[in-house]
Amino acid sequence: MAPAPAISAPAVVVKNKGLLTAAIMVAVVMQVLDTTIANVALPHMRASLGASQDEINWVLTSYIVASAIATPLTGWFSDRIGRRTLLLGAVVGFTVASLLCGIAANLTQMVLYRVIQGVCGAMLVPLAQATMMDINPREKLGQSMAIFGAGIMFGPIIGPTLGGWLTETFNWRAVFLVNLPVGIIAFVMLFALMPNTVIKIRKFDFFGFGMLAVAVASLQMLLDRGQGLDWFESPEIWLYLLLSISGLWVFVIHCFTSSNPFIDMAMFKDRNFVTGLVLIFVTGITLFSGLALLPPMLQNLMGFPVIETGFLMGPRGIGTMLSMVIVGRLVGKYDPRILIIAGTLLMGYSLYMMTQFTVVMSTTPIVVSGLLQGFGMGFVFVPLNSLAFATISSKYRVEATSMFSLVRNVGQGVGISLVTTVLAQMQVINYGELAERLTLDSGPLRDFIAAGGGLQNVAGALSGMMTQQAAMLAFLDDFQLMMIVTFLSLPIVFLLRSPKNKAPPTAEERAHAMGE
Repeated sequence: MAPAPAISAPAVVVKNKGLLTAAIMVAVVMQVLDTTIANVALPHMRASLGASQDEINWVLTSYIVASAIATPLTGWFSDRIGRRTLLLGAVVGFTVASLLCGIAANLTQMVLYRVIQGVCGAMLVPLAQATMMDINPREKLGQSMAIFGAGIMFGPIIGPTLGGWLTETFNWRAVFLVNLPVGIIAFVMLFALMPNTVIKIRKFDFFGFGMLAVAVASLQMLLDRGQGLDWFESPEIWLYLLLSISGLWVFVIHCFTSSNPFIDMAMFKDRNFVTGLVLIFVTGITLFSGLALLPPMLQNLMGFPVIETGFLMGPRGIGTMLSMVIVGRLVGKYDPRILIIAGTLLMGYSLYMMTQFTVVMSTTPIVVSGLLQGFGMGFVFVPLNSLAFATISSKYRVEATSMFSLVRNVGQGVGISLVTTVLAQMQVINYGELAERLTLDSGPLRDFIAAGGGLQNVAGALSGMMTQQAAMLAFLDDFQLMMIVTFLSLPIVFLLRSPKNKAPPTAEERAHAMGE
């Protein structure tokens, strides 16, 4: 009988890895839930806080922009004060900010507290992911990323449903106050279990961070406000574009020429990591755009209430959870690239199924396509996370996971902006095409007019039917676009390299992680 393969030592050895993993995931789920849980409560907040439609959107925009700016800061702060201190501080800050959001008396207070939430929440995910990779041996990286991925996927899927239930059962303040017990539990567990890490004193690159902050914040503002301002018809959007491009250009040049750059560009020499960034960007586009499209389609076109809409989106979560349990065991046995390709094909096929949706149909296609899409997501997310960080030095882990989270979030913003723009434009185009084809020579139309008592009597109903069909066709156009983007990402997978020959952490890397 052949001996079992040797398991390499993790970068950080802890006594209660299972409990620490549970504590980390409690914090992660709390944060990712908050990215979507507040969306359905916006109309109730607007009435309570006395805000206009444009003003209330700042509840979401402030969180997104603050999170985007703070994410790259995670690496520097982790080195400066230690990962344990930063993680505990982020949990406390996020929990306190949630309490303040729950008792906010006006829009100004709400926006301020959401900024604090965004800053603290931005640091939780990369710190959690880096810690998960440090406390597990390289051979168990796939299983640890399956657990981590389950938490990341759980929030966006369950958030709208939970937010709707809390708002209808209690009020909008409950979507923030629900974080209090979760945050307290996470803090107590992390305080007892989180290990210390090395503190590395390095000068803060104010200029580099400033340029990156300008680039990221401008891009997020462009994506968030573009649709409402008719994109590049607005000087404001052109200003955001100019600031984003200029800030990014200056930041990159500065990082290559500075002796103390804000981000060490050496980590971008790792091909797997860079390829992983490209793929997670595409995944962010396709994954979160679908989650943004389905609720309005199900509620506005098909007439499902909020709670039932949540249940219909539930199979995505079930599929994701099932696939992550399976793929966590397969990553170590099969080439992860094969798993990513299989997951991408499943996601693409599920989007093809969604292009066949109709206004009048049973819920079966919605459930089946959602289950397949969720299953495919797990097969993409877990091996992609494993491969992206398989060959990169452990000393870059916090900075690398921060960049990974930032790129995924930017992809999410791009995807949502893209599908909402296409949806609005295609509704107008589809309505015009339907109107052109609607002639009085059509037999069914003549029968409909006759049954309704004349054209004047049925004109309103006819216009409503065309509007509904034009909207449904626009959703199908979006699903088709996402399907094409998904399939086009397949060749990028072949740029990833197998990590089989990756050496275990060096003594220097292990000492860096453990703080020796």
